[in-house]
Amino acid sequence: MSEKKLMLGNEAIARGAWEAGVKVSAAYPGTPSTEISENLVKYDEVYCEWSPNEKVAMEVAIGASFAGVRSLASMKHVGVNVAADPLYTVSYIGVTGGIVLVAADDPGMYSSQNEQDSRAVARAAHIPVLEPSDSAEAKEFTKYAYELSEKYDTPVMLRTTTRLAHSQGIVELDERFEPVDVEYSKDIAKRVMMPGNAIKRHPVVVAREEKMSADGAEFPINRIEMNDTSIGVITSGIPYQYVKEALPQASVLKLGCVNPLPKQMILDFAKKVDKLYIVEELDPIIEEQVRSWGVSCIGKEIFTVLGEYSANMLREKVLGVKTQAAAPAAAPVRPPILCPGCPHRSTYFTLKKLGLHAAGDIGCYTLGAVAPLAVVDSTVCMGSSISTLHGMEKAQGHDFVKNWVAVIGDSTFMHTGVNSLMNMFYNQATGTVLILDNSTTGMTGHQDHAATGKTLKGETVPAIDLYKLCHDGIGIENTYIVDAFDTKALEEAIRREVNREAVSVIIVQAPCALLKSNKPKPPFHINTDRCVRCGMCMKPGCPAITKGEDGVVVINETMCNGCGLCEGLCAKKAIERA
Repeated sequence: MSEKKLMLGNEAIARGAWEAGVKVSAAYPGTPSTEISENLVKYDEVYCEWSPNEKVAMEVAIGASFAGVRSLASMKHVGVNVAADPLYTVSYIGVTGGIVLVAADDPGMYSSQNEQDSRAVARAAHIPVLEPSDSAEAKEFTKYAYELSEKYDTPVMLRTTTRLAHSQGIVELDERFEPVDVEYSKDIAKRVMMPGNAIKRHPVVVAREEKMSADGAEFPINRIEMNDTSIGVITSGIPYQYVKEALPQASVLKLGCVNPLPKQMILDFAKKVDKLYIVEELDPIIEEQVRSWGVSCIGKEIFTVLGEYSANMLREKVLGVKTQAAAPAAAPVRPPILCPGCPHRSTYFTLKKLGLHAAGDIGCYTLGAVAPLAVVDSTVCMGSSISTLHGMEKAQGHDFVKNWVAVIGDSTFMHTGVNSLMNMFYNQATGTVLILDNSTTGMTGHQDHAATGKTLKGETVPAIDLYKLCHDGIGIENTYIVDAFDTKALEEAIRREVNREAVSVIIVQAPCALLKSNKPKPPFHINTDRCVRCGMCMKPGCPAITKGEDGVVVINETMCNGCGLCEGLCAKKAIERA
């Protein structure tokens, strides 16, 4: 009897990649996709890496395919945007060894800046999309994706969502398949996408999609479950689970391949049911195509394009049965806030003290936008802070950006910030960039990157020196390193550099408070004999410091990690080591 195991969706995808014989995996950490690589790296047969960004990860997977092996690239949905350039072109080129791109969408925006639907990207790039609905399918669909990739000479997107990635299900384990490496053969017409070659490849892509659409009825991942024909539902992915719970008697066409759609299969199914519903989260990707074929269906006129669905929502919209949800348990409101001892807090406190605005970026430090610090005025995407500041300076001049800085984390700087900084230097900008170097990719769970000196496999490697990269590599003379908790030196550096009519970089260093290698210092407590209740220690908003109704300040020693920020702010020396 084969072994069965309870697995997260992401863990199951990793298992599927291993069982499929994948040899190379590249990714950039991003919730909800991160655990795929963190589980796949446990298999010694697979080379796994954290790439500096998703574009690089996609290109690594493409290179591995060209060399004749199966490869995987994993990323969250906004990472697909970064990887779009190579993705759109490898669609024309095709594969040697199979290529699978895992795109992890985030309906509900649990950890993202938008609700982008990656199926739309795949349609535009003309690549097939498989969408599993539970952990068991996540493993099997990953394996099947490689079969389709090599059969139809195409990269394949495996689309998952937060709900699937982070829910558990029973998965049946199989042995690893070892495909024979494909011997490399030179093929300029297929792999060199200059215009003369690319124009000949486009018809190949069109024919491929038509062939896959025609073959779709034979794909085992597309199936019809005929029941009561008064209601028919076309669905895929996690929404399939809601359909089965809310409408157990309905006839269902469950699509495992959502691009290209099996047109004839859908047309035949539609004729067999009285009323057809299309249930898909986010955009009407399936619905719009089905309507274009002249099929009468019900979709987004009753179902929202916002967030996640639920069984209760389907009962209400389809059956008119409104379910009274139980009142949520009363819980204290916890606003998003930087952790106790976070080095970003002292940086933002200093910026606020100086009355400066910050163009922000994607990471833990985005929390500098919320009270009580509230100095981050904008956040667009990875690496955007530096370019945003540059655009402001070119629009309004140096006097305007004297009141601004760009803030970006060390991992995000390596991701796409370097290019933006080169642009500032090349185009003679005058802004000040703060690289908040906490020695990790903190937001997604403390992954390493090119400047930490550790690989995904835990190997020690030479770390890229941020100072040398900025000062020696790019040539920014005004590059400085400051301890994040030396608020006096930090204030002096910022005050000086924002007035300088040249590009400046201040690398604000202190390790993330949650790193295992960062040993907390003894906590602090309040000497009530000295405390005058001025409230100065409360201004940075550390959650370890609270004030009672009587105005007495208290430090929660179980939360305090001894960073010393509050101690430096107390003029009366009332804050002491416990």
